[in-house]
Amino acid sequence: MCLCSPFKKFIEQPVNLIKMPDTLLDRLDEWKRRFGGPENGELERLLERVARSPIRDAAGLIRLHETLLFLRAYPRTRAVASLADEILAGFAQRVADADPEPFEAPEVSGIAGTSLTAVFSYEVARSLSARHGSAIEIAWDRYDEIDRMGPVIARLVPLSREDWPVEAHVPFQRWCGGLGWLLGKLKGPEAAERYDSMSLPLTWQIAPRVSRSMMRLPGRALFRHIEPLIKRSEVSLERELNGPEIPVKRVARGEARRILDLIMDTSAMRYRELYGFSHPDEGGVSHAALGRGVEIYFFGVPPKWRLPLRAYHGGMFFKNGVPAGYVELLSIFERAETGFNLYYTFREGESAWLYGRLLHLFRQELGVNCFSVDPYQLGHENPEAIDSGAFWFYRKLGFRPTDPAIAALTAREERRIAGTPGYRSARRTLERLANGYMLYEGPGAERGAWDRFSIRELALRGKIPGWAKIARAKRSGPEARYLRMLQNDLRLRARFRTG
Repeated sequence: MCLCSPFKKFIEQPVNLIKMPDTLLDRLDEWKRRFGGPENGELERLLERVARSPIRDAAGLIRLHETLLFLRAYPRTRAVASLADEILAGFAQRVADADPEPFEAPEVSGIAGTSLTAVFSYEVARSLSARHGSAIEIAWDRYDEIDRMGPVIARLVPLSREDWPVEAHVPFQRWCGGLGWLLGKLKGPEAAERYDSMSLPLTWQIAPRVSRSMMRLPGRALFRHIEPLIKRSEVSLERELNGPEIPVKRVARGEARRILDLIMDTSAMRYRELYGFSHPDEGGVSHAALGRGVEIYFFGVPPKWRLPLRAYHGGMFFKNGVPAGYVELLSIFERAETGFNLYYTFREGESAWLYGRLLHLFRQELGVNCFSVDPYQLGHENPEAIDSGAFWFYRKLGFRPTDPAIAALTAREERRIAGTPGYRSARRTLERLANGYMLYEGPGAERGAWDRFSIRELALRGKIPGWAKIARAKRSGPEARYLRMLQNDLRLRARFRTG
């Protein structure tokens, strides 16, 4: 199930990596669904055979890589995890002679020994360049709008005005000393704006140690999946939200910086730029172990980068130390817009259980109890979500459409599903279902209280109830405390809901 964040900067189409006539890879792929059987060493022997197999074509290598990464995140035994890591450690050599283009697809980018090219923001480019040096450089051969450099280079090198704007085909690569030089020259409050105005494509040569192939949280105990994975039908959000408290600890600043760098790398090599990942509150990073080998690091943003009304929180979750996806929340009072993205590689895992644990954590930590799903996540202008049936993922967990017409269409489709074995909603129907928000009200929440609320419409009107009080609370302390303040002000809550 495709659960894509509504705040994702890059929108890409999925690539078909499923069908490939390779018996060995087919057999390995089957083990992604074989849990709970006797441990007789069959998977280990298969992995040993794979380690000796010279798979060379890009499609086969990609399929092998993603299957190995899944088995590393969901291992049956310690030997399976060790063998998967061993094969992944040599992937740079495996891909050396393959066609490089397929490895840039956003579902699979970040494999050791490959590269990707993207336009990153100033904050991300500066972070990547500072930590990876010459592995990040300007992609001159892919810069189709190179004249955008003119105004910026003219400010940095005044004599370049002899060349630009009066000459054709200005060799900007000669006037510019490279990415490091450019970032070093751009100073002051306008640096980000000037850099971003160039839409500068950067190529990242991905070394094994920072690749998806090898990126791990160090020193984690391994959770072995000796029983079948938890199915969506076995997950109850109500039961999950009423479960025992999840232990949470604050992360020391030194460790937090290392984790934030890892999160930045993981996100960037997936072509993602998340607001909170670019502007994290380094002093406010928290960690929680969610169980079954899953843990999350989450945080807000410092006062300088806070939104006027909603509180922002984001985080990345890891499965047995492997980065598995990210989550974002935009919250006001007890209502939280949730963006959940489980990376393509792990979507055959325990998605529903993981989602329930995340909602539990944020209800506990932020006091939010009404969870909203943006239409983009459901498939509005998002073909990937349509293909994966995201609407029905949320619906079967108990989310409901807030638009009466969509609710009626949902009821009609559910009757057809119940009455016609094998019935599936048509693509056009899924697109109509994705045209509105869905909500899930947690235990004790007032049903329908936030059905007609729109932060955009409220902001466009410009008259914000309690603005002075909100502005003061936004400037001081963590935004979790700000949300608690709002939740305790019933009069202000009523004014917001009615506009």
